[in-house]
Amino acid sequence: MKFNFFRKIKELVDAYDDTHNFTCDLCGKEVFAGERVCSACLKTLPFNNGAICPFCGRKVGEAGACLDCKEKPLGAEKARSVFVHEGKAAEAVLRYKRGARYFCRTFASLALPVLQSEFPDADLLLYVPMTKKAEKKRGYNQSQLICKQLSRLSGIPACEALIKKRDTEQQKSLGRREREENLTGCFSVIEKEKIAGKKVLLLDDVMTTGATIGEISAVLKKAGAACVYVLTVTSVPRPLPFGKK
Repeated sequence: MKFNFFRKIKELVDAYDDTHNFTCDLCGKEVFAGERVCSACLKTLPFNNGAICPFCGRKVGEAGACLDCKEKPLGAEKARSVFVHEGKAAEAVLRYKRGARYFCRTFASLALPVLQSEFPDADLLLYVPMTKKAEKKRGYNQSQLICKQLSRLSGIPACEALIKKRDTEQQKSLGRREREENLTGCFSVIEKEKIAGKKVLLLDDVMTTGATIGEISAVLKKAGAACVYVLTVTSVPRPLPFGKK
C-alpha cells in the first residue's frame, strides 16, 4: 500500500517535470512553453538528418554504406542517432556524463520523434548496462535514465534483461577491432524469456565505432531476440566513409 502511494507521487512529479520547464537546458535562458531547448539553441544543434549509412546510421559524405559496415556489419538490423557527435550536442552529452542528470529528459524528448518514425514496431526498450562498480562510481547509468524516460514518453515497456559482467579497459584510444576484443564476453542476458521473439530497441548516449552495439546485438540474438534496433543520442561520423581515395 505504502509502495503504491510513493510510486503514484513519483509518477505525478515526473508528469509535472515533463511539461513544466522554465529555462533552456543548453543555454539557461528563460523559456515559456515548457520546452527543454529554446528555439535559438535548437537551430544550432547538429541533427543527423543528412546523408547517413543505412546500417549504422552514422553521418557519411554521401549516401551509401560506410566502410566499417562494408567490412563487418554492425549486427543490429538498423541504427539511428538524433545528432552528429559534434558542437553543442557533443557538449551536452559530456555534461550529462559529468553529472547533469536532467539531460535525460532533454535527450528523451528530442529522441522520441526518431523512435516513432524509425522504430514504430519496437516491442521493448533496453539500454547499455554498466557494472555495479562503474555505476556506483558515476552515481547513475546515463543510458538507463534515457531508457526509462523514453519508455514513459512512448509507452513502450523498458526491460532490465541485460547485465555487464566485468569492467573493461578505457576504450577512448582503441579502434573498432581492439574494442571488440575488449568487450568479448562481458555482456549477458539474465531473463531470456522477456526478450524471446521480441523486436528490441537498444538505447545509448553515444555510438563511436559500434563495437559495443555489435557485441550486445550478438548476445541479444543468441538469447532469442527477433531483431535488434539501436537508437543513440549522438553518433561519431565516419571520417572517411568509403576509405582513402
